[in-house]
Amino acid sequence: MKRVLLFLATNLAIVVVLGIVANLLGVNRFLTANGLNLGALLGFAALIGFGGAFISLLMSKTIAKWSTGAQVINAPRNDTEHWLVESVTRLSKAAGIAMPEVAIYQGEPNAFATGATKNSSLVAVSTGLLQSMSREEAEAVLAHEVAHIANGDMVTLTLIQGVVNTFVVFLSRVVGYLVDSFLRRNDAESSGPGIGYFVTTIVCDILFGVLASIIVAWFSRQREFRADAGAAELMGNARPMVNALRRLGGIEAGELPQNVATAGIAGRPGWMALFASHPPIEARIAALQSR
Repeated sequence: MKRVLLFLATNLAIVVVLGIVANLLGVNRFLTANGLNLGALLGFAALIGFGGAFISLLMSKTIAKWSTGAQVINAPRNDTEHWLVESVTRLSKAAGIAMPEVAIYQGEPNAFATGATKNSSLVAVSTGLLQSMSREEAEAVLAHEVAHIANGDMVTLTLIQGVVNTFVVFLSRVVGYLVDSFLRRNDAESSGPGIGYFVTTIVCDILFGVLASIIVAWFSRQREFRADAGAAELMGNARPMVNALRRLGGIEAGELPQNVATAGIAGRPGWMALFASHPPIEARIAALQSR
């Protein structure tokens, strides 16, 4: 319940902030007496599309800590924490990035990386993963997450999300305006958008949003392959990452909050493969073995 409330509160806050900014810039006034102002609409769509994506990115570390209860290791208290910090330090140096924050959270096997930039990131691992994997396997998982950071995957995914969101907002309102104009073509006294505009826009937001999700999910799957390959390079060979994936294939991965789900080492299978954020474990192992 805490995760759901936090997710809803965060998104509501983003919507309110973007609404205020859109009003101040005047880009929300794209429906005029003379028709649709495409320039203003494009500005509004870009603000909503990129604004929400980048605000989420900037807040990603804070939200991830809140939603998972991850505790950053500032001063290692035991052998496991010492090993975690030392491993991430070594891997981040090899990858050429600044040392990420390292955290542990209580939960079933999983791990994730997040952060606004390569040099301001977080790597978090669950207690379940540390308990169910050997240290070599766990180190391969850490290498996978460090590879995500080194590849700039968080920023790239944000850009892609911003682009598709912009198109969804823009095209939905264009289609809504065209449908509404057609429905009211014989109504000379009408002014402003009618019910046809609002209904069509909502339907198109949903339909185009589904298509956008497929695009984002496809990219997310590709970046998992790249992070697996990056982990193999950081570890010196593919075997530890292959073993880690095999281990993950034999256990039930922990579910992560929505805001960091795509950043996890493993994801739950979607109801359709097109919407899955992670490729099948078997495909990831095959890709590593074919290197």
